[in-house]
Amino acid sequence: MSRFVVQILLVALAIGCGGVAFGQSYPTRPIRLLTAGAAGGSDIAARVIAQGLSAKLGQPVVVDTRVGGVIIAEIAAKAAPDGYTLLVYSSGLWVVPLMQEQPTYDPLRDFSPITLVGSSPMVLVVHPSVPAKSVQELIALAKAKPGELNCATGPRGATPHLAAELFKFMAGIDMLQVAYRSVGAGVTDVLGGRIQMMFPNAGAVMAHIKAGRLRALGSGSARASALAPGLPPIAESGLPGYEAVSTYGMVAPPKTPAALIRRLNEETVRVLQSAEVKERLFNGSIEVIGTSPEGLMAQMKSDTATLGKVIKAARIRID
Repeated sequence: MSRFVVQILLVALAIGCGGVAFGQSYPTRPIRLLTAGAAGGSDIAARVIAQGLSAKLGQPVVVDTRVGGVIIAEIAAKAAPDGYTLLVYSSGLWVVPLMQEQPTYDPLRDFSPITLVGSSPMVLVVHPSVPAKSVQELIALAKAKPGELNCATGPRGATPHLAAELFKFMAGIDMLQVAYRSVGAGVTDVLGGRIQMMFPNAGAVMAHIKAGRLRALGSGSARASALAPGLPPIAESGLPGYEAVSTYGMVAPPKTPAALIRRLNEETVRVLQSAEVKERLFNGSIEVIGTSPEGLMAQMKSDTATLGKVIKAARIRID
């Protein structure tokens, strides 16, 4: 073996060892954890994770809650790739750019995935006066009366809206979409019978379902969800392949060293697997998942592929 080859191998070994050492010595100062939507799912997840990571990493993890998901995404995408600026946010992080004429960031390029934190299913609910007691019956009713069923969607481009558009797209039906400034306002009108159906987050309607004020036809999760007990997945009760959930991911700026990503993934997943953390997030309507970085990237690619078709077909724009 030539001296030149030996030198190359020694340099490569030194770089590799340095990366490991870097990952092990990190962190040496406080970490900023960006999120958005005070008291919302992303904010809840960020605060629970921050508390757990602070204990495990030996440095404060400070939650920085901003207004506007696009704003925090841009901040995180442009931050130094040193592990001291992280982001926890919903699937809006990778779905919103699909609805923009000129996206300000590329979710698959401009972030280093850490883990898929958890998910929360949407639930298909109807007012009790609607003569449909199953997903199949609702689809049949919509086909028999095209354009007559009305559906509250919440804010344009939010998960309840996309859940309704996906249902409409996959079922091949026509229904009137009624946009609301908030999910709560839409739920109120469904409760009052002014709107016939909706796809809200499970946490927003389970109490109404149990009290009989709303009839639930199915959950948007791929499998039965403890957040929507007793509800069959829509995919298993009339619309195969359907899935509508809010997911939450944790990412770092692009080009963050692999050693740091590994360390952050391992420590964050350990936090998420704690029984106390699972309970706290469940009470915030989030079921813990905790994946590898590759698992989060796979989820991002799957969502952008599926919802990209729906967004294009429905011509959804939020610029």
